[in-house]
Parts: sequence; structure tokens; C-alpha cells
Amino acid sequence: MEIEFNSLEELYERLLPALRSKVADLKRDGYNYLTVDDVWNYLKESKWKNSSNLALHEMVSDIFNSENAVIDDYFKDKLKPKRRRVYFED
Repeated sequence: MEIEFNSLEELYERLLPALRSKVADLKRDGYNYLTVDDVWNYLKESKWKNSSNLALHEMVSDIFNSENAVIDDYFKDKLKPKRRRVYFED
């Protein structure tokens, strides 16, 4: 049976138990500041960005198998101010 979602919000709600479990895993490893939304955004913007027709079990597997340090790096990179190059003419 194939499950279809009508919105990103529906998908998020369906994945919420796995996302919460991942956050608990992150907290056990000392990443106390990371949230469900941080994990969701990492996966949505990095892991699944160029994917299509992912099965629900594949997405749950991605949640559980994402490396905690990689999620943390993504989160910290998002906090950095974007650097602009400024060129000066003599």
C-alpha cells in the first residue's frame, strides 16, 4: 500500500515520532540544543533536496541513520553569517 501526502505538513506529522526519537538520540550524545525542526530542516534541505518519490521507510531510515555530527555541522553552518567578498579598487 502506497501512502501519499497532500502537503509537506502531513509528511512532517507522519515523520514526527522518528524525528523526536532522533532528537532524543542527539541529546544523549550531548547535542542538547538541536530540535526536531533542526533535524527536519537538515534532511529536507540537504539529504532529500534532490530526491523524488522517496518511500516513507526510506525517510525514516534517513532520520535514524543521519550522523549526529553532520546534523550539528549543518545547524552551526546555518547560524554563521554569510560572508560577502568585498573587492577594493586601487
